[in-house]
Amino acid sequence: TMISKKMAKAINAQINREFYSAFLYLAMANDAMDKGFKGASNWFTIQFKEEQEHAMKFAAYLQDQGAKVELAALAAPKTEWKDLLAMFQEALSHEKKVTAWICEINDLAIAEKDYATQNMLRWFIDEQVEEEASATDAIWMLEMSAGSKGALFMADKTLGKRKDD
Repeated sequence: TMISKKMAKAINAQINREFYSAFLYLAMANDAMDKGFKGASNWFTIQFKEEQEHAMKFAAYLQDQGAKVELAALAAPKTEWKDLLAMFQEALSHEKKVTAWICEINDLAIAEKDYATQNMLRWFIDEQVEEEASATDAIWMLEMSAGSKGALFMADKTLGKRKDD
């Protein structure tokens, strides 16, 4: 059975949000690089790629369900932040929004007894736990290095160790 028109619309909206997320992380990667933080720039660049993969995963699901993928215009993200801590704090609050949106789609899938979509969303729900934890870890590390250039240098080195999955 195909997914409902309402569900296809909700998933299309999420595809757009995932691409916006990618755009936001690319802006953060650029600003981190402008500020001389190559490690953080690496972290955000990997995040940029991950968000694009999430968008593609939702798109593939729509196509598997015989629904049309409809891309919309993206809003321009911010291009500058006060510092790395501000970037990661915004990253975390953005991920919390994404988690809420995915949960809303899951609520709709439950209401519609759409088991296939509920099953597909399980991966994203688990992924969001990881995304929030990852940003929280970075925030903790940056808060701990507040006021110390040496500690900030080490934090940036640590962020640079993140690898593409």
